[in-house]
Amino acid sequence: MVRKKGSLILCSAFLFVAWNALLLLYLWGPPIGRLGEGGGAEPGGKEEWGMGKGGGVNLAGEVIRLAEEVEVQLDTQKKLLKQIESHRAMWARRKDVGKREMEDRKEVKEEVVHQPQKLQPIKDNVDDTDQTRVKQTQRPVNTEALDTNLDHPQVNVPKEEIGENKLQTSPATPEVVIPILVIACDRVTVKRSLDRLIQYRPSAQLHPIIVSQDCGHAETARVIGSYGDQVMHIRQPDLSDIRVRPEHRKFQGYYKISRHYHWALQQVFNTLSHSTVVIVEDDLEVAPDFFEYFRALYPILHADPTLWCVSAWNDNGRDALVDPSKAELLYRTDFFPGLGWMLLKEMWAELEPKWPSAFWDDWMRQPEQRKERSCIRPEISRTITFGRKGVSLGQFFDQYLRYIKLNTEFVPFTKQDLSYLLQEKYDERLIKEVYSAPLVKMEELQQGGTLRGPGPFRVQYSSRDTFKVFARNLGVMDDLKSGVPRTGYRGVVNFLYRGRRVFLAPPEGWTQYDVSWS
Repeated sequence: MVRKKGSLILCSAFLFVAWNALLLLYLWGPPIGRLGEGGGAEPGGKEEWGMGKGGGVNLAGEVIRLAEEVEVQLDTQKKLLKQIESHRAMWARRKDVGKREMEDRKEVKEEVVHQPQKLQPIKDNVDDTDQTRVKQTQRPVNTEALDTNLDHPQVNVPKEEIGENKLQTSPATPEVVIPILVIACDRVTVKRSLDRLIQYRPSAQLHPIIVSQDCGHAETARVIGSYGDQVMHIRQPDLSDIRVRPEHRKFQGYYKISRHYHWALQQVFNTLSHSTVVIVEDDLEVAPDFFEYFRALYPILHADPTLWCVSAWNDNGRDALVDPSKAELLYRTDFFPGLGWMLLKEMWAELEPKWPSAFWDDWMRQPEQRKERSCIRPEISRTITFGRKGVSLGQFFDQYLRYIKLNTEFVPFTKQDLSYLLQEKYDERLIKEVYSAPLVKMEELQQGGTLRGPGPFRVQYSSRDTFKVFARNLGVMDDLKSGVPRTGYRGVVNFLYRGRRVFLAPPEGWTQYDVSWS
């Protein structure tokens, strides 16, 4: 019996290899043009897709056509792979699925029932009794949880999973101090960031603002000092240059930023003994419900071990790509967004011993750090960046960042049941929603004449190249870090295209990211 099944697997594998060989001969046969002249430029370049010399529009159409043909062929290959794996997978599945489901359910139950430990406000060097309480200028427009639809359904955790104690997003957190750490250097425009933080801050005691300054820039220090006891001003003591290898001398700024982050987070967690922190930089402006957003999501981050951060940022948050009527929508994402993000002390204890000397954000996106954990991100960003000047020399700012939409509607997140963001229920609903959506071709989506309704619709990719072609033509960011697309979750990128909800998704049955796609 075993020999027969082994022979079947070997035969199927031979057919799969032969099929791929024929497919490669087909694709590499007749030339379709020179991509270097007609397209394939990086975002913002002079020769973007369909904009090149000598009939670039036809080339773009041909590339899309070929990409879709590849998708059809890959679907056929997928069926062969399923036959190859069916016997082995069937045995493993029967043995493991029941055990894994019971363990996951037990883990969710234990984490959800566990309430965050009550913390007393930390007394910093600034006397809390002298701090100015700033009256909240924005009020909730609705005290009830807002309705959601198939774009992002709310999921209630069954009583049998959490017993008498429903996951709390408000009563469990009143005494938790969530400080805001502002990373500053030599931008006097830090005033714009601090003004908004103080304007929207509901409590100086529950949300102390700590400004950590590097660079030793005197004028910036005076601006920070002008806020008196409304903020706590700390200064990174080591302003020396960092010894780097010759080819990295131009990246000296990235090394100093990483050193500053390490020092500042040590101060917050080790010296000031806070249990969590929200990190922003001196070129970020926050939304009216910025504090409400993080306070509501703290218990979720604390309860779910498959989460490791909460971010206020949507990488694909341009006005045309988000639904302005759905400010309450929240998602899980496998891509670390940064740009206004919450970190727990326990996670810092894991990251601190191996903190990198440079490029800390891309380091965070590596699988060795992420460990298949996710972040929470909003449909509409709760931060925007106004800092074109910086060590990145305005990279992506003119093409993307300046067009990110900032939320202006106060959403009462602490009044809502956010337990639908817990992994098990979220994944179940996501998979059902994405793969029940009609599969359409790029031409159908771009022309739109044959499509009815607001969606959702699904566009499928199966390779790095087809993802980049489709993403660029749909207007979303096409770069990948460690194989993960920006805003992606289980490979799915969720956005609006000409008013319709679109899922740019891998084939059903996706299991993991391919780091070679980066």
